Amino acid sequence: MNNLPVKLEVFEGPLDLLLHLIDKNKINIYDIPIADITEQYLEYINAMETKNLEIMSEFLVMAATLINIKSKMLLPAPEAEEEEESDPRQELVERLLEYKMFKYISVELKDKELDASRSLYKLPTIPKEIAEYKEEINVEEILSDLTLAKLQEIYKSIIKKQVDKIDPIRSKFGKIEREEINLSEKLYQIQKFGLKHRTFSFRNLLEAQDSRMEVVVTFLGILELIKMGRIRIQQEYLFDDIKIKYLADDIIQMEEENF
Repeated sequence: MNNLPVKLEVFEGPLDLLLHLIDKNKINIYDIPIADITEQYLEYINAMETKNLEIMSEFLVMAATLINIKSKMLLPAPEAEEEEESDPRQELVERLLEYKMFKYISVELKDKELDASRSLYKLPTIPKEIAEYKEEINVEEILSDLTLAKLQEIYKSIIKKQVDKIDPIRSKFGKIEREEINLSEKLYQIQKFGLKHRTFSFRNLLEAQDSRMEVVVTFLGILELIKMGRIRIQQEYLFDDIKIKYLADDIIQMEEENF
């Protein structure tokens, strides 16, 4: 009577086989019944049909390790060493845990590789003449819906708020004289602010100034930048706040003599 052929599972190495036996028998990896596991392990390698000596030698080395651990656990330790004797399975458990961690990581990386293989990327193919195109700025069109009356109304409301900020008591203590506000420096500050925020409120910008003189200089700076085409202003409805959009991608330093 011929024996029925049995196809054995293929394992990546002796540690992979041990993990399989532990999972199959639902064993606590920190408390391995070394005798049972050794017996099952030896049964598997006896049934292996591989002729690759390098692969077989790895499994045989692990078999010798298991037998050595089994013998240590069966033989009683000398009385003097009983307290200091560590668990013979400790090193094997650490190797199994380390292998299990790397095996889990490899599965995760394989899943990520599979997900990445399903993603396609396309480099930009915008023609050079389109990529370098910059829309010409029409100052008259930008200012078409803005009147001096609107600007004056906003200016008056800002000045009033500056006056309301004055403490009637502390304002009589005296003043610390400040240097005159430099328009070129204020232009630089507005451009720096615009480059960072891109779109901002005209009203909030003026309200953030510390004095009436700074409000006036900031107001003049906004008008100058509109003239230069570096900012655009918009107002959706009458008496709404004016939104300022910074159009440039850089900051230019203006000299006082240019004004």
